[in-house]
Amino acid sequence: MDAKILWLVVFVGCYWLYCLFWGLHGARATRTASDYFVAGRRISLWVFVLAATATSFSGWTFIGHPGMIYRDGFPYAYASFFVITIPLTGVLFLKRQWILGKRFGFVTPGEMFHAYFRSDVIRLLVVLVALVFSIPFVGVQLRASGFLFNVLTDGALSVETGMWLLSLVVIVYVASGGLRAVAYVDTVQAVLLAIGVVVIGIVTLQAVGGWHHLSAGIARLVELDPIRTPDGYSHYVAIPGVVQLIPSGEEARGGAWTGMMILTYGFALMGVQSSPAFSMWAFANTNPRPFAPQQVWASAFAVGALLFVFTAVQGLGGHLLGGDIQFMREAPEMVHDVMGVALHGTDLMATDGREGMLVPQLINLMGHTMPWLVGLLAVCALAAMQSTAAAYMSSAGGLLTRDLFKRFIRPDASHATQVRFGRWAVILIVSAALVVASTSQDALVLLGGLAVAYGLQMWPALIAICWWPFLTRFGITAGLVAGLVVVTLTEANGSQWLGITAWGRWPLTIHSAGWGILFNMVTAMGVSALTWNRREWAHRMVYHTYLRKHAGLPRRKRPFIPLAWVLVLVWFYCAIGPGAVLGNTLFGDPNDATTWWLGLPSIWIWQILWWGVGVGMMGFLAYFMELSTVPPGEVEALHEDIGDLHLDMEMP
Repeated sequence: MDAKILWLVVFVGCYWLYCLFWGLHGARATRTASDYFVAGRRISLWVFVLAATATSFSGWTFIGHPGMIYRDGFPYAYASFFVITIPLTGVLFLKRQWILGKRFGFVTPGEMFHAYFRSDVIRLLVVLVALVFSIPFVGVQLRASGFLFNVLTDGALSVETGMWLLSLVVIVYVASGGLRAVAYVDTVQAVLLAIGVVVIGIVTLQAVGGWHHLSAGIARLVELDPIRTPDGYSHYVAIPGVVQLIPSGEEARGGAWTGMMILTYGFALMGVQSSPAFSMWAFANTNPRPFAPQQVWASAFAVGALLFVFTAVQGLGGHLLGGDIQFMREAPEMVHDVMGVALHGTDLMATDGREGMLVPQLINLMGHTMPWLVGLLAVCALAAMQSTAAAYMSSAGGLLTRDLFKRFIRPDASHATQVRFGRWAVILIVSAALVVASTSQDALVLLGGLAVAYGLQMWPALIAICWWPFLTRFGITAGLVAGLVVVTLTEANGSQWLGITAWGRWPLTIHSAGWGILFNMVTAMGVSALTWNRREWAHRMVYHTYLRKHAGLPRRKRPFIPLAWVLVLVWFYCAIGPGAVLGNTLFGDPNDATTWWLGLPSIWIWQILWWGVGVGMMGFLAYFMELSTVPPGEVEALHEDIGDLHLDMEMP
């Protein structure tokens, strides 16, 4: 057996044994539905910190992100700011959802919204959002794992066969152990993800010839780049303006990553922690103590360092290693062609998604000299992809069980029956994801792009239950429907489904998530103003009064609220909004490498600078403004797992 294949088998086997151990352990620890779906509300601090981080930053971070930087350069690298925007959603909502979950015994977000709005329609819409988020997202992750092992086994294992085989263990440990198994496996997956990103970055930098050669290579790449922004800069090192009006069927000049596109794409990625899965993660914690360290130190700081340094090196370094045939022809002196032989003449700059081959090829660089490292890095990538898939399998299974089966089919279902149905629901969801990934690759690309945009549409509902009692159930329902429809019509060729050609994908270079949340919020607020009802207001205020008691800001800190607003708005405007255009030239002329500070393009320095500011902002909000700290008073549970009984309770 080839040494590389042998090490792949060894490392994957050890990883699978660990997963199966926690699946068995979780099954043995399951006594109630709460044990299975929210780990008995006893997830510890470090387990949550690592598990939530692994769930937030998945295989598309590990595999897809460097490939997109390779293709689109530093304008796409602004997407790395999701290390701030994703946990910012958690800062705003997780603590308050935990308080409500602890107080009223919620197991799923559907139960929470149903109790608050007294509406089954909203409950069903939450299940719908969970499914349209989970199935394509899980499918993307699982297909990526099959693709990775297809490359690493030199085609011996087909993509489809690898995808199905690698998914079997995930199904077993998630279905058997529930959220507890997912959480403990995710702790190791988070560590493996970090190790993999760092090691691949170092391998890339070494293969390129060091930092100085990387800087010189980027300068040469900029010089030869045929794609120019409206200002005449290379699309690798400059944003092509604030916004662009693009006729249907045409492409943006200098790339689609304008200031508004970056901003609204950042909004889309905020949908990760506003998705129903993270509400269940909030309910599963013993207390809110893990929230702040996960949001500030694990996500914003640690993962930020990985992405703004190591994935950027992987992406831009790929051009200097033989993946870009045109660049290799025009600047052979800058290229150390170590990937060309394995690629068999494939040009990763082709526009058919071949940039996704970059990271597997970088892993393969060590196949002859250190085959054991290929095995380790393969497991790191596999862990990164399966971490998110497992979390969404588990949460979607919980929603189907509690919000459909128990609510409408078997209201008297015992704990054992709920757990049994939950396991079958997990198998059903994964099977659907695998079928979609196997048979509808084009649809999968469309649905994968829709997933996070759909998740963002939960924002108004979360704002309502955590902050604004003004929003009514009719407003939230109408807004959510409007948001889902608008996202669909502004993503891919949605408009063409209605025979409309007035706009294409992402009109005005604004992501579909941005259009969706705009229509969602406007509709929700307008309809709420028309349907406000004093009795319903009094019912909602029961929840908000309790939140103000246990999550309200101390009087001595209230003068800092305007400062918090200003800080967040300035950060969004400058870091990932229209103001990011200033980063094109502030630290040097993009077209003249001799003016680059420290040999880095201005746009890279700007990103690192605002990443640092973002970490400080997150610390200020999470700790000083107490949005993610432990409540000062004890939150007393009305019932440990009250299920649906509280829904018809007469509220004072």
